Amino acid sequence: MKLTDQQVTAIKRKRGELDLSITSLASVTGVSKWTLIDIFKHDHRNVTSITFKRLNDWLIKEYNHDLVKEVN
Repeated sequence: MKLTDQQVTAIKRKRGELDLSITSLASVTGVSKWTLIDIFKHDHRNVTSITFKRLNDWLIKEYNHDLVKEVN
């Protein structure tokens, strides 16, 4: 599967908002830190379906968390 530039930008932005290191991001998403480094620094966009799902699930969870905070 291929990550879009928009997906990578959203992951980077959310990582920055949460002030997460790559190691911390790897821990919360279940994606290897080496895979994350390849995605962020080497424009590696083709990833396994598991990596794709884990990153998207994490993004969705974080954005839903933000929406709940806005409502309350």
